[in-house]
Amino acid sequence: MLNSINLSHVFVNDHQQALDFYVGKLGLEVAHNVPLGCIRCLTVRAPGEIAHEILLEIPGPPGMDEKSAGQIRELISKGASGFAAGFTTTDAKKTFASLKAKGVDITHEPNEQPYGTDFGIRDPFGNHIRIVQLVSTSHQLGPKAAAR
Repeated sequence: MLNSINLSHVFVNDHQQALDFYVGKLGLEVAHNVPLGCIRCLTVRAPGEIAHEILLEIPGPPGMDEKSAGQIRELISKGASGFAAGFTTTDAKKTFASLKAKGVDITHEPNEQPYGTDFGIRDPFGNHIRIVQLVSTSHQLGPKAAAR
């Protein structure tokens, strides 16, 4: 029986540019950075969150042929990936202002929702990301602590 999600992925075109964004601008930490021959296992996570990592994956062999990789890169750059990742914060307005000041591409201004305050950003490759400050009654909290 499955009991948790420990790894997901986001397609990126360049590992250094991905690190600059996900670590330098969003404040995530590198969990693993391991060359594995034909690929590089580069994962990031929220600081201290050891249960879930995001693989920053460059499309290409051995996972797919070069033609398919090119098509994926083109679709991602057009924003056609749909929802790529979601993060929580304890202060959506402060986080929004900080990311805006860092030049992050904002796709949606902060918005009050029944589950909390959220806003949208896009990474340098075209992936859509949501950031939310959950209300204490949000069903998404599960075992997580409510944002104060």
